[in-house]
Amino acid sequence: MSIHGYSLLNGEPIESSGKAFAGLDPQTGASLQPCFHSASSEDVNRAVCLADEAFLSYGKLSGLEKGLFLRQIATEIELISGELVERARQETALPEKRLQGEVGRTAAQLRLFAQVVEEGSWVTARIDPAVPERTPLPRADLRSMLRPLGPIAIFGASNFPLAFSVAGGDTASALAAGNPVIVKAHPAHPGTSELVGQAISRGLHACGLPQGIFSLLFDAGTEVGVALVQHPKVKAVGFTGSLAAGKALMKLAAARPEPIPCFMEMSSSNPFFVLPEALRARGSQIGKGLFASFTLGTGQFCTKPGLIFLPSNEAGDTLVADLVAQVKQATPSTLLSQSICRNYSTGIQQRQAHSSVKLLAMASENEDPDNSLGVPALLQISGHDLLRDQELAKELFGPSAIIVRYESREEMIALAHALEGQLTATVQGTDSDLEAFADLISILERKAGRLIFNGYPTGVEVCHAMVHGGPYPSTSDSRSTSVGSQAIFRFARPVCYQDFPQTMLPAELKDGNPLGIWRLLDGEFTRAALGAPSS
Repeated sequence: MSIHGYSLLNGEPIESSGKAFAGLDPQTGASLQPCFHSASSEDVNRAVCLADEAFLSYGKLSGLEKGLFLRQIATEIELISGELVERARQETALPEKRLQGEVGRTAAQLRLFAQVVEEGSWVTARIDPAVPERTPLPRADLRSMLRPLGPIAIFGASNFPLAFSVAGGDTASALAAGNPVIVKAHPAHPGTSELVGQAISRGLHACGLPQGIFSLLFDAGTEVGVALVQHPKVKAVGFTGSLAAGKALMKLAAARPEPIPCFMEMSSSNPFFVLPEALRARGSQIGKGLFASFTLGTGQFCTKPGLIFLPSNEAGDTLVADLVAQVKQATPSTLLSQSICRNYSTGIQQRQAHSSVKLLAMASENEDPDNSLGVPALLQISGHDLLRDQELAKELFGPSAIIVRYESREEMIALAHALEGQLTATVQGTDSDLEAFADLISILERKAGRLIFNGYPTGVEVCHAMVHGGPYPSTSDSRSTSVGSQAIFRFARPVCYQDFPQTMLPAELKDGNPLGIWRLLDGEFTRAALGAPSS
């Protein structure tokens, strides 16, 4: 497929006079062809208006029709997987196997949401039939279900050029719920983004759907993103990225004449607690798993364990020594972009300069003469000092971790209480540990969206039960997830129909239950038709 370097509107590349920029090879800094062009304010307005017009028909499609479309996108992406992987490798320096896995995950996400909408019960249909004989007042016939919001603005992520980008989880869940999507491509991998955007457009064409359901906009800076969030016809925002950028978009959305919901995944240090019995029994094994987890993908996973809580005892010293040895032998790797590399290097230097932080180990910098690689690093701080300066607990994106040594059980519990919201929290322990530290688990339930026992947080399964979210600042809304089938609920709202005739009701709410979905009928879940025996 050809890459044009222009935004996609109505299924076609649209030439723009906006600022030119290029994708960069993060290993060499060399520009990649072709040159890309930022969308104009007119392009943004046209994309949103096309989406708003398409919403009139797309928002009413059946689950079977939406499922067919999502499956077609998955197929179109798989058909160009070789070309996609090669371009993404050039733009991100991610290894080929990792990118092949992302192609598979992206297609699997699309098919997961196809399965959800084809089955149909996700709309949570509720029916409370009329009770005209009720006294002192009769009850009206009340029926409700989830309906789509309208045009959704999606921001591509830097660290997942496929699975969290143009056709990633945000786009897949928004489309599944019946919403048109306008994607603001990430400037670090524009060629990859255009190839996926073309695949979605081909999916629309194959299914005979309006091209306005999807648009792809490029931007070298922030203007397009700002314009999208502020556009009055955009009804919600999906974003994965930095805390600073996420907060800025949240403020824009809240300041609109009509504020809109923002679903932001932003920042998480993913605390990792090693409890006493587990530490004594298998500290070496835990150390190997920890090192593999915080250096996986050069530490560029949002679930990287960045805070490791260990007791100040001999067993803790042994685990630290194991980690130090592994870090010293590690090989630096190229980070996703030069800006990420600069931020990582600056973050390490700032922590080194802090009087309470000790640098325990760093991989050989001789292999990084140009300071262009992510050099694995291990730092340490006392629990007492971390409680005094919580800024040191903030996420550092890259292959590093900070060990927190605590002196007592009480101090560890205080540290857990002091944590900000997290995507994950991990506990390594035995059954006895869990019984002795039940209060720690209760605290972590309030701090994180996913609790992991005797595992490692990197690796997010795409399935029905997954929660990839958490309290602020890990996300903007702890009630939601950006991975798994529950992500669809972000982009829908409940609508109640009172005393509507059968002919005007959505199929999901009709008496006969023609779709055969699960419904809450007069307080009981059933697939039965209204008036039929429940099953």
